[in-house]
Amino acid sequence: MWKKEILTETVFVYTSPEHRFGTDAFLLSEFSAWKKKDLVCDLGTGCGIIPMILQRNKPPAHVWGVDIQEQAIEQFQKAINECGFESRITPVCADLKTLWDDAPLEKLDLVICNPPYKAYNAGIESSMTAQKIARHEILCNIFDVCNSAKKLLRYGGRLCICNRPERLSDCIYAMKQNGIEPKRIRFVAKTPEDAPWLFLLEGRKGGKPFLNIMPQLHVCDSIEVHNFYHGGNNS
Repeated sequence: MWKKEILTETVFVYTSPEHRFGTDAFLLSEFSAWKKKDLVCDLGTGCGIIPMILQRNKPPAHVWGVDIQEQAIEQFQKAINECGFESRITPVCADLKTLWDDAPLEKLDLVICNPPYKAYNAGIESSMTAQKIARHEILCNIFDVCNSAKKLLRYGGRLCICNRPERLSDCIYAMKQNGIEPKRIRFVAKTPEDAPWLFLLEGRKGGKPFLNIMPQLHVCDSIEVHNFYHGGNNS
């Protein structure tokens, strides 16, 4: 059974036990600093939460949302149709490793991905296939994400991802191996006293080495995080 989750008066998504979203989708969307002129692709879009978040305030020129799971794309498509976003968003059921026939190669300004956090066979896997795919690197890994982003991005285009701190070296290595230079990173913690549970990382295709470490974001009692949920990007 699908549930309608309201983002604004005119924007919503459909969730299910298999395809849901969490705080990290809002944090990553805001971190991406999208612009109105941008052509954007969200890899592993699930229910389409990130493309829909981008519609809340000054939406980009166009967004592709890609997922290999048919039910996820069906949920996404239903929300697109009911919100009237057919001209702004293109849902694609495809394997991000091979992309799709008319993919906008070397044309995009921004690729976003909230990838599976756990390496294959790491940790306790969920019994649900959809959750395994979302949480574990079963159908794709961080190198696959960066390789596809390299194919989609124009020179100077940006890739924004999030992941757990223990995967930071893997993510930086995968970006560099695909000609995407890490340029900006922000760690996320519950409080100033806690260790980070997430990082947000931006890389630029063809960029020169220079990594800007941003102030740590604290999600508890944070006006900034409240604004992420309710205000969206103001680019």
